[in-house]
Amino acid sequence: MSIVEMKVPTIGESITEVTLSQWLKGNGEYVNLDEPICEFESDKATLEFPAEASGKLIYVAAEDDDLEIGALVAKIDTSVAAPGGGQAEEATPAKSEPAVEEKAEVKEAPKSNDKTYATGHPSPAAAKILREENIDSGSVSGTGKDGRITKEDAVKAASSKSAQPAKAAESAPASNDAARPAFSRGIRREKMSRMRRTIATRLVSAKNNTAMLTTFNEVDLTEVMKLRKAYQEKFVEKNGVKLGFMSLFAKACAKVLLEMPEVNAQIDGNELIYHDYVDISIAISTPTGLVVPPVHNVESLSFAEIEKAIKVLAVKAREGTLTLDEMKGGTFTITNGGVFGSMMSTPIINEPQSAILGMHTIQQRPMAINGEVKIRPMMYLAMSYDHRVIDGSSSVTFLVKVKELLEDPTTLLLDL
Repeated sequence: MSIVEMKVPTIGESITEVTLSQWLKGNGEYVNLDEPICEFESDKATLEFPAEASGKLIYVAAEDDDLEIGALVAKIDTSVAAPGGGQAEEATPAKSEPAVEEKAEVKEAPKSNDKTYATGHPSPAAAKILREENIDSGSVSGTGKDGRITKEDAVKAASSKSAQPAKAAESAPASNDAARPAFSRGIRREKMSRMRRTIATRLVSAKNNTAMLTTFNEVDLTEVMKLRKAYQEKFVEKNGVKLGFMSLFAKACAKVLLEMPEVNAQIDGNELIYHDYVDISIAISTPTGLVVPPVHNVESLSFAEIEKAIKVLAVKAREGTLTLDEMKGGTFTITNGGVFGSMMSTPIINEPQSAILGMHTIQQRPMAINGEVKIRPMMYLAMSYDHRVIDGSSSVTFLVKVKELLEDPTTLLLDL
């Protein structure tokens, strides 16, 4: 018997532990070289773990186990041949007559429609779609390898659900609501995902290990909205993406960050690290938690390039396909709670960065303009910062400069 031990590989410099989120192949099932056998969930991404040899899979770890780098996950018995493979063929004698009888005993190779452990199991991207659409994976037919549910299968299932006539809901028995217990006090426990646990740890660390303060201001977005309305159609026609608020805010922040390097710096022991570039992390909400992948060198990108980069990162984040390299870095963060209707908040610093800008919902409010009351689209801005690195005057000046650029976007476009 020849055994190959499968251990948790080195995934990234900062990752010391992963969670075995699900097995893709069954215990005792034959696996091929490089075939994914399970999925690991780190604090940054979900990764498939491929087999290092062909043979019989033997479980060592269980689903939801937390495993350190180098920990034993499974074993593969390479002495076991593939079903219908070499051993059965060697048993066939050279004589013609007995061969006819023994051929019937040779096991047939598994058919494509034979059920395996992967049958009916969704891929990470498919699982997120099904979860968001509240679709039971048991009702979806998988077209992937061994009947696995692919992203395309999930998208089709979601489309079919939305296309169903409303009368289906009307025909549901009214007894469903009646069967729900009144004054229920039931509870349920679920293990926190690796990402959620990491988010919790880092948020507590940011609160405990930084001298965090928040300063506020408000910005009149009249000119920005006029700009978007006047040129949105041409912008989309040329670039294939919309001109959103995020690219305008990112570009304004990048310009001011280069002018005020202390806001773009971070503390490292007794030293300060200054950056001559601006990598802005964009907070993206996903079904499993908040991720903040950075857009690199924002100061050198056009508005269209920023919008495209954000769109790519957002799609990957929600599909769970962000790579570790795409999650690294960032010198400043922007989070937009306004998309959820937030009026005001105090965003928390994304360590080891020193500052984060919080955008909020746009409200039509009466403002005094040159002695007259006018209705203007106003947004509250909040910047949380580490007072060890950034002085209060610098934080206020930063917000004022960003506000001025957004209220007169021509100066931003002309780099004045």
